[in-house]
Amino acid sequence: MQKLPSEEYVEQAYLFRALSQRMTSTDPVQDMLGHLREEILATTKLPMAIDYLLAELNHVGTMSTAMGKLAHYFTPFQTYLVAAAESEAGRFDMNLALLIMEHEAKFRAAHAPPTSMFFFQFETISRNRLAYDTGLEAISQDPVYDEEWSRWILKVRHQIGIVDLADLVYVHSEHYLQRQQQAAQAQVQIPEPILFGEKEGRIALANRSKEPMFLFSALQRHLNYPAVPKPKRRDPNQDLIPKLVRTLERIEVRLKLLEDEQREKGIDLSQFYDSDNQPGFE
Repeated sequence: MQKLPSEEYVEQAYLFRALSQRMTSTDPVQDMLGHLREEILATTKLPMAIDYLLAELNHVGTMSTAMGKLAHYFTPFQTYLVAAAESEAGRFDMNLALLIMEHEAKFRAAHAPPTSMFFFQFETISRNRLAYDTGLEAISQDPVYDEEWSRWILKVRHQIGIVDLADLVYVHSEHYLQRQQQAAQAQVQIPEPILFGEKEGRIALANRSKEPMFLFSALQRHLNYPAVPKPKRRDPNQDLIPKLVRTLERIEVRLKLLEDEQREKGIDLSQFYDSDNQPGFE
């Protein structure tokens, strides 16, 4: 897969943002995509991609299968995020996936460097507790990375969980190379390839053996890549009034039963029977 023109990523970012905003309604996704197709710039290839998405949604019911077949247009990482959101076993939200893809598409349109893109994508996997194995494999196939980067990402795929990311970044940085060259002791074999600059190496060295989120936060501040959208915590007060209403209704029913029991006739059980004189409750 080759990189797409910037206008394609600009239109992708608009599609992902608009779809995320409109998903709060009760309209089917197919209708939303149909309307958005008319809004997308016709000089791009995105309208044709939307047509294929619509056909797959109507036939299979998922978007990720269509995106996987359009590997020349959608990146494997985008496909992976949508597949994770569509998975019934996971807890990854589709709205969050669309927000992440919107930020990523804007970053691609601005000609994102591979270093910053890697940290953005890796942080996305970490923060949302997605599968490192399939996630890093998808990242390695991204057109933003050359062959050297792809080989290293696949190597990280087998090392993550055993070696900290800060250590992996540090030993493949120019800062580590400079420190080794300045050392007076015997020569040390330098790990290859050197993919990260001096700044990234310093940040990684300062965050060794620390919480990974501290590393991501420092990298985001200094490399100025988009902040990874985080899941929104649901406000518990939103459900407070409905819960109170249901509780009061149950209390009211119980009080009525107690009042009936205190009377001479006792509890009238006929209210719990249907028209065929059968118990109406399950």
